[in-house]
Amino acid sequence: MARIGTGTVAEALRLGQRMLSREPEVAALQAREILRVDSANADAFRLLGAALRRSGDAEGAERAELDSISASIGDPVLIKAAEALLDNQLAVAEPLLRTRLKEKPTDVAAIRMMAELAGRLGRYVDAENLLRRALELAPAFGPARANLATILYKQNRPAEAISELDRLQGRDGEAHRNLKAAALGRLGAFDEAIGLYETVLARTPGQPKVWMSLGHLLKTVGRRDDSIAAYRRAVAMAPGLGEGWWSLANLKTFRFTAKDIAAMEAALSSPGLDPSDRFHLHFALGKAHEDAADTKRAFSHYEVGNRLRRAELDYDPAEITRFVARSIALFTPEFLAARAGWGCPAADPIFVLGMPRAGSTLIEQILASHPLVEGTMELPDIPALAKRLNGRRLRSDPSRYPEILADLAPDALRAFGEEYLRGTRVQRKTERPFFIDKMPNNWAHVGLIGLILPNARIVDARRHPLACGFSNFKQHFASGQGFSYDLEDIGHYYRDYAALMTHFDRVQPGRVHRVVHEALVEAPEAEIRRLLDFLHLPFDAACLAFHETERAVRTASSEQVRRPINREGLEKWRDFEPNLEPLKRALGPALADWR
Repeated sequence: MARIGTGTVAEALRLGQRMLSREPEVAALQAREILRVDSANADAFRLLGAALRRSGDAEGAERAELDSISASIGDPVLIKAAEALLDNQLAVAEPLLRTRLKEKPTDVAAIRMMAELAGRLGRYVDAENLLRRALELAPAFGPARANLATILYKQNRPAEAISELDRLQGRDGEAHRNLKAAALGRLGAFDEAIGLYETVLARTPGQPKVWMSLGHLLKTVGRRDDSIAAYRRAVAMAPGLGEGWWSLANLKTFRFTAKDIAAMEAALSSPGLDPSDRFHLHFALGKAHEDAADTKRAFSHYEVGNRLRRAELDYDPAEITRFVARSIALFTPEFLAARAGWGCPAADPIFVLGMPRAGSTLIEQILASHPLVEGTMELPDIPALAKRLNGRRLRSDPSRYPEILADLAPDALRAFGEEYLRGTRVQRKTERPFFIDKMPNNWAHVGLIGLILPNARIVDARRHPLACGFSNFKQHFASGQGFSYDLEDIGHYYRDYAALMTHFDRVQPGRVHRVVHEALVEAPEAEIRRLLDFLHLPFDAACLAFHETERAVRTASSEQVRRPINREGLEKWRDFEPNLEPLKRALGPALADWR
């Protein structure tokens, strides 16, 4: 191999690339000769890694691939792109990275940075594809594998996320125990998840957000006092941690002390408080003052918290209205009759849906107390399928859903139903023949459910619109309920939901069973018997003693459904009725016809 001068490095690289497929050993020698002249040449390291991998030297290839990433990170272009990402200047970072990848498509460091950018924009499929490409080029690149696990988790694929994290053990695994614990929690492996958090905190206890995450799981499994202790540990370390205070408020049965209120108000006055902490604190203070019967101060805090949260969201209520109108136009009696008998015939799922804060968790707890029914969680599978069918990548792209359902053949609808059953199987821990999918927002997908799972049962949880609306207004949701931070938005959303349910009552009478929360509270046995009859289940007294059923409950109502049915909270909205005029106006006729 001839000596290479600095002026001929580019030519030497091109020669090495040409030899790579035919003579990888010679290409490796060429790469090493370049590195003798330019020891930080990322292209030469990439060439060396590719050549060694073709030659069967996996260990040597791994070292060269990682060296190429280290060399790339010091490149001025990537430094500039990294600084832009750090400052969240995505419009600056994206053209830099696109240009780099056009010039050097195998630059793993640039690929990973582009994946991070895609993830921040919510383009998780793009981010996943980029990270898989990075790992194809450098399988030992731990940070990319950790990023892939995070992206999989964000796509509600916790089992795959755990698989990727397990491959990091011995290298970066310890740093990602928190993500693994969160993923285990999504799979219902609560004891293992709690154990992981406790292991992390035993080693490094000064992590308020980890204490908070532990508190969430302890709440889920019914260890109320332990969850309170974990949340209090979090806010003691970080008094400005708004989500920690809100987590205490979100227990619903918890009551703040005067000292707690003073601490939250002091935190609100702290300079430089994060916007997320600020609105969480307002929601928590709203709950504290409501419990103290100070409705004026309570509503003031709820109003500010909602306004701050709403300002962060790109939510368009008219989009839901248009979707409902298009759904009503599509799902005609003729359309449904032409597809009768299509889809997967399994009768396993019981869908409990409707507005959030309408009593769906109570219905779930009642049904999960029946020996033939298993409770799971708010499963993301139906919304994920709808999103796939929609096909939109950008907000400006035209929506294909629900109209695309008209183009699907019987085999396709059956395959989607079978896919749903396979995907939800991971959440089923028993052999009970029926299971509950309690995702309130599935009301928008009643038509899709009926096409892919025609024998599934659907239960609509219905509550007085002012009670339900105000309950949403004072609830901060972790994600997915963009309508809930403005009284008018809530009214429009409730009206659209009720309109679509009324349409299905008309075109498919008896397809959906409605449980009115107020009726259930007033006459629980009669309503439970009606519900079980609709589901073709024999009456079981355990359904009346649902509060004695020990099971994990992941929603905001987890503490409430561990007590017998009571009227507490049923009429609380009336104390705030003078503040609810925007909600009343937006509801329109749905206010009178809500049942």
